[in-house]
This record gives sequence, C-alpha cells and structure tokens, in this order.
Amino acid sequence: MEAGLPLPSSSLSQLILTQDDLKKIAAYKAVEYIESGMVLGLGTGSTAKHAVDRIGKLLRQGKLKTHEQALSLGIPLSDLDSHPVVDLAIDGADEVDPYLNLVKGRGGSLLREKMVEGACKKFVVIVDESKLVNYIGGSGLAMPVEVIQFCWKFTASRLQNLFQESGCVAKLRTLGEKAEPYVTDNGNYIIDLYFKQSIGDLKAASDSILQIAGVVEHGMFIDMATTVIVAGELGLIVKNK
Repeated sequence: MEAGLPLPSSSLSQLILTQDDLKKIAAYKAVEYIESGMVLGLGTGSTAKHAVDRIGKLLRQGKLKTHEQALSLGIPLSDLDSHPVVDLAIDGADEVDPYLNLVKGRGGSLLREKMVEGACKKFVVIVDESKLVNYIGGSGLAMPVEVIQFCWKFTASRLQNLFQESGCVAKLRTLGEKAEPYVTDNGNYIIDLYFKQSIGDLKAASDSILQIAGVVEHGMFIDMATTVIVAGELGLIVKNK
C-alpha cells in the first residue's frame, strides 16, 4: 500500500536542493508515529539523526512525555536487556527494494541495528528517493557483511565465491590513507560485497551467508520494515507492508 503526501509549496524549492533536506522531511514524518510512553529504537545514520533531533525538540516542548524526564529533558536511554520488546524503531536505509527489503550497515552498525530492529513491533524506515532500487545490490554500492578478524581473507573469498554468478566482488572495508581495516563497534571487520546483478532469493542468500564460519551478520534486512517513508522532490510516499 502506498500513500502520497505533497510537500508544502512554499518550501519545495528549498527541499529539492539537497538530499539532506529530503531526509529531514521523511524523518519528521516518521516521528508522527511516536506516542508518549513508547520504547523507541533509534538508528545511528545521518537520516536517523534528524528523527532524534525532532524527538528531543518535542520532549523539550512537552509534546512528548517520558516516564523519566532525564537530565535537561533529554531522551532517556536504555538497552534490550532492560526493554527486550521495542514499540517502534526509526532508522534510515542504504537501499530499499520494491518489497521493502533493505540494505543497511554502510555506516558500520549493522549488527546492533539489526538486533534492535528485530525486537521491535513496528519498524519505520526513512529514506530519500535515491535509495530505491529494483533489487538488493542494485545501486552498485556495498552490501556489508560483518566478519571476525581471524582469517578474514579466507571468509571474504568464500563470500565472493558464494555469489560468483552475480559477479560479486568482496572487499575489506578500510579507512584513511594507510587503508587500515575498519573496526566495528563489536571489534569485527566488514567485508563489502558488490553485485553486478541480482542475487535472487534473498532468504536463501541470507542463509548461505550466515552458514559461513567467521560471518557474524549481514546487512540485508529482509521482511523487517513495516513502513517506508520516501521523500522526493514532489512529496512524500508512505509504503506499508
């Protein structure tokens, strides 16, 4: 199901200037799903930042109430050990296919995000229209896989061979001029997979990846999003499962 919402005409000329403007519009729409007393899961990327900023503003204005007004009306933080069920998660995505499957983790936090978003009742994804793809991997950009550091080259080779028919290239994610390996918040490496064509059945692909010893988690979020809010130059589109 899809619903289209036009952007205000007075702000349209500004909103089409930058991708960040579109992310902000989508994020503000997502915050409308929040009710007082909810346990929220919030992402770490640039899109989710706009949602966090908006939530903080509504708390300060008293339009959202929390059970514990922490410090200077900030957002109280918790974890899955204390709240194993999350009412609503809001986060961005790197890719969204026509069935609302996602690629996430190009920012490096795919494992923790998947843990939180897998525990939520509703998962609202906020993107701009550039993130829409015909198939997972269709942007030509990375589909990340988090792996342990031990023998990462061996793991990368197995991952690349797994999707050989899709023209897969596996690369270790690195940082800086010295090309030091990127280390996740869990102390692992990331192997970025690049596909030249569709990898087919995503659930089968997911199972095959996770069966490789040394793999921790991958960046495909399959059948997890309940709502995707897409901001484009002509307005918002709300896609629901």
